[in-house]
Parts: sequence; C-alpha cells; structure tokens
Amino acid sequence: MTINFNKNNDGLVPAIIQDSETKNVLMLGFMNEEAYNKTVETKKVTFYSRTKQRLWTKGEESGNFLNLVSIQNDCDEDTLLIKVNPVGPTCHKGSDTCWNEENTQTFGFLSQLEKTIQNRKENQEDEKSYVASLFRKGINKIAQKVGEEAIETVIEAKDDNDDLFLNESADLLFHYLILLQAKGFTLNDIVNVLKSREK
Repeated sequence: MTINFNKNNDGLVPAIIQDSETKNVLMLGFMNEEAYNKTVETKKVTFYSRTKQRLWTKGEESGNFLNLVSIQNDCDEDTLLIKVNPVGPTCHKGSDTCWNEENTQTFGFLSQLEKTIQNRKENQEDEKSYVASLFRKGINKIAQKVGEEAIETVIEAKDDNDDLFLNESADLLFHYLILLQAKGFTLNDIVNVLKSREK
C-alpha cells in the first residue's frame, strides 16, 4: 500500500477509525509513517499526537485499545480508513465515540421501523394505528398474524409471482418485528443469538 504522507507538507495523514462490526465511525486521528508502521506491527492503533508531538497508542493509559482489523487507503492515497475492534469507550471523555454517540449495531431502515413500532407500542391509544391496535389485542393476536404471514409467504414461494412473494415476505418481516417488540426484544437480540452459533 502506498500512502502519501507528504501531501499536506506535515508528514501526516488523517486516519478515520471505524468499528469493524457496527460500522460506526469512532474517532479521527492523524498518523505519520512511524505511527502507521507501529500500528501494523503491534496491531494496536497508534497515532501521532500533534499536541504531545509524539507517537500515542490509543489506550496506553486507559486500557481502551483499538485492536486493528484492517487498513484501507482512499483513492488519493492520503486518507486511511482503519477498522478496529474497540476495547471500551473510544473517547477520552468516556463516550463510545468522539461524537458522544452510542456504538450500537443499527440496521438502517429496519432500525427506524423498529423505533416506529416501539413508539406505537408505547402509545397504544392511537386509534388510527394498525400497529397500536395489534398491541392492544395482545401477544396471541400478534403471534397469530406472524403465523398467517409465514403461511402466505410459503405459499407465494411455491408460485412464480415474485411481486406477491416479496410483498408477503415484507408483511412477514414487519409482523415479526412487532412480535419481537411485544416480547421485549429487538433485531440486535436475534443477531447476538446468530453470532453465538458461529464456529
């Protein structure tokens, strides 16, 4: 890998730190060639501290290391994307990220949908909401709906109408997310179970 450490005339390149699992950006630091080489050698992310004017391994005092997973260079060869497994919070102020955000796994639109379902669960008096009406009817009705949608998905899977199959699959996933919320769980809980089965 060729890294242009001289592009900015200071021998430094920005290093974006990303959690390899959640894909969340944790922090931004700077590396010179020596910091890069030490990171590769030790598998612990090391920066060049512009304030301390020396190499600085993240976690050298706190124990909150950034364990190296991979390093990628950008198209201009002057910015690094470093994927890590963080040990503890990344920010020196104690938060998961330097933007004071939680470093939790999210699933894009599905996470937004989960939040909407949770809101309907907490506001069941909304007479216009289909989801709220399901929560009012209770776990038996919600479980029944998941069963119905599962059967309909299987039926459509055996036919050749992709549009109907995808729509029934969407209905199944939607009602399954409602069932998870009714039981007090989220997609993250299911992902954790699947991860535990990896060998």
